[in-house]
Amino acid sequence: MTPLDFDARHLWHPYTDVADPGPMHLVTRTEGVWLTCADGTRMIDAMSSWWCAIHGHRHPAIAGAMKAQIDAMPHVMFGGLTHEPAIELGRKLVAMLPDGLDRIFYCDSGSVSVEVGMKMAVQYQIARGHDGKVEFATIRGGYHGDTWKAMSVCDPENGMHGLFRGALSIQHFLPRPPIQLDQAWTEDCATNGLADLELLLREKGRQIAALIVEPIVQGAGGMYFYHPGWLRGARALCDAHDVLLIFDEIATGFGRTGRLFAMDHAKVVPDILCLGKALTGGHISFAATVATHAVARGIGESAAGVFMHGPTYMANPLACSAGIASLGLLENQDWLRQTGSIEAQMRAELEAARALPGVADVRVLGAIGVIEMHDTVDPRIAHGLAPGTGVWLRPFARNIYSMPPYIITPDELSHVISAMVALARGAT
Repeated sequence: MTPLDFDARHLWHPYTDVADPGPMHLVTRTEGVWLTCADGTRMIDAMSSWWCAIHGHRHPAIAGAMKAQIDAMPHVMFGGLTHEPAIELGRKLVAMLPDGLDRIFYCDSGSVSVEVGMKMAVQYQIARGHDGKVEFATIRGGYHGDTWKAMSVCDPENGMHGLFRGALSIQHFLPRPPIQLDQAWTEDCATNGLADLELLLREKGRQIAALIVEPIVQGAGGMYFYHPGWLRGARALCDAHDVLLIFDEIATGFGRTGRLFAMDHAKVVPDILCLGKALTGGHISFAATVATHAVARGIGESAAGVFMHGPTYMANPLACSAGIASLGLLENQDWLRQTGSIEAQMRAELEAARALPGVADVRVLGAIGVIEMHDTVDPRIAHGLAPGTGVWLRPFARNIYSMPPYIITPDELSHVISAMVALARGAT
């Protein structure tokens, strides 16, 4: 039995039909923006391997840091013990984040980061005597991960977890902010979407622990870019109703939108921030949930006296060392110029797709480029085309998109854009 035969018979892949998985490519090596397969095929990873490999694959600085760490201490428990990699990574994160966000809880993955953030919000509210504040508000079109509580705040109808909605906690869903990023903002709450949030918090605020949203960019829920004015209004309304504000920046953090964090577009600071993906430059799974001192202190004053969560691999030194190296690259390389150049090139070269039959919209922000189709695009079509185009794309729903590594060259990016346009043309 060949490796691919065994894979097809025994291994599950994400969001893939086990009976008909479609084309599968056996990758044997990665370097920079390139994936090399067992048959010698080379493809540009236009997805940054689901948005995390911002510096490219197998970056020598990150790989070197991990090799040194594995020789010294691959892992040690974090309960009652600490270590330099966790401390140094914390220093870097605190220096990068807005003032006030300075209490860091290390997590295993992005979904766990969201779970932790939601648990923090509930424990904080209970500690303040608000025992009834155990529910959450969010906006439609969002995606926050695959674990149980995270699924409850993903879009219940159009999201990937709709079939579980009868088993999940019932949360409060608002229409997504109607004003898009490139449109003019209005302070009229009836048309900017904030009237819906104001009404919900007025009627249900005593039951809601927090509002959780992806700031500016909704990722796997639809690649929708909305106006920062909505976040500014949401911050004020949450404050008025004693509701915490949680930002899920797992997909957008560390430069992806052309700002260090997407919240920087709005100049709004949440009470709790979820980070992941690019935190280690895509070299190992890791995440963090960052809270304000007020939230951390409030939890410390609860009946439990401690936050009731503690993963076995919390603050794994190997992952921390990768994070230190990845954030060091952001500090020392011109990511702002890189993402700005990617944005300008994608805006210019993706424009040709707008006139294609079947294309509903074309939009770009930072190092994110999207061709939205009228109809669903089967990812298996893109997988089959990849060896011929030399570009690895993974569309979802109606979106053909790319989030390339920041190190991609203009010629490589043109190749990616050509493949996106060709897929859009062939999908009609």
